[in-house]
Amino acid sequence: MSDHLVTTSEISQANAEDRIHEMLALAARLRETTGGELDDTAIAAVAEATGAPVEYVRLAVRSLPELYTKHTVWDRLRAGFLSFNPDVRRMVFGGLMGLAGGLALFLAAALRDKSGFLSMLSLITVGVGVWSAGNARSQRTAVLSGAIQGAAQILLYSLFAFVYQPLVPLLVTWHVAATKVGSMGPGWLPVFVVIGGVLGMLAHELVNKNRQKLGLHDPTEERRKLIQQLVEIQDKLNSDEQFVTFLSVDVVGSTPLKAEANALAVEYTFNEYHRYVETVTLKFGGKIHSTAGDGVTCVFDNATNGLSAAKAILGGLFEFNAFRNRIGKDIELRAGLHTGPVLAPGKDATTVNFSHVIDVAAHMQKSAPIGG
Repeated sequence: MSDHLVTTSEISQANAEDRIHEMLALAARLRETTGGELDDTAIAAVAEATGAPVEYVRLAVRSLPELYTKHTVWDRLRAGFLSFNPDVRRMVFGGLMGLAGGLALFLAAALRDKSGFLSMLSLITVGVGVWSAGNARSQRTAVLSGAIQGAAQILLYSLFAFVYQPLVPLLVTWHVAATKVGSMGPGWLPVFVVIGGVLGMLAHELVNKNRQKLGLHDPTEERRKLIQQLVEIQDKLNSDEQFVTFLSVDVVGSTPLKAEANALAVEYTFNEYHRYVETVTLKFGGKIHSTAGDGVTCVFDNATNGLSAAKAILGGLFEFNAFRNRIGKDIELRAGLHTGPVLAPGKDATTVNFSHVIDVAAHMQKSAPIGG
């Protein structure tokens, strides 16, 4: 009993994971069509549409690169970045901008950049970091993000200055232009932290009050629209879902049979075999789904007709071998049957190319006894 419960739980979890991945794939495609990215709004929408916790969906994003056509390094980095909590991402981004700004300030001083390019670059990193903090979900995250950016900027500048000072005599000896870069004392660290925190808080307030003027979407409304789109797409796909039965039939040991027989006899016999399977399938209300070599896959609206057709095909094989087989040896078959749901466009199951139901029927056929 316990084994059954464990198996059922595992199956339910696997189905939930599949549904989350499907919804994430749909959300990613929707974002691509509108020129956006799979962001926190999309992740929240998928969580609401599937009933899964947001953090669970965020972890599922790690496997998203497998859903993309292109497996680029950027896709993998973005998927990994999206798996973090959004507040943590804001702080990490603020730290990165602070490091970039500190490096730009140091280079401006060390290279005596009179053009002002490096100083301007440092200001740009400050602006980008402050803008990111302004788009944070809470004021607390905005303040922390700004503070981390300020601390990172002053710390990296001081670190490079500390490493650079002993190199100045060596650089001069080598006739390389160098200037003395002054490091900032420890008292500047709280100043930069406070400045960064204040800038983050002010940016957060300004963005929230002027979101429409800045052309920014309301996250709540955007999530609601995305959920609506996801549900509509899912409903449309589910409208094409139907339960069908697939029958997989294959000839046992067909390769040696063909090798030992006359080519004309082989051509005739196996053409007749396909006609024989098709005739029985049509008799029981089925259709030929596909053929691959000596294997034939048939589809039926219900399991009863599929099972009856399988029995008829196997049961009538004696007569087929007696009157329509020209290769000199009896043909033997294996048959596998499975029923389940498929997404069939236009309710036509013959158009289904990939389905778990077909795969199971094929595996059942390979595991079946000869003539069974």
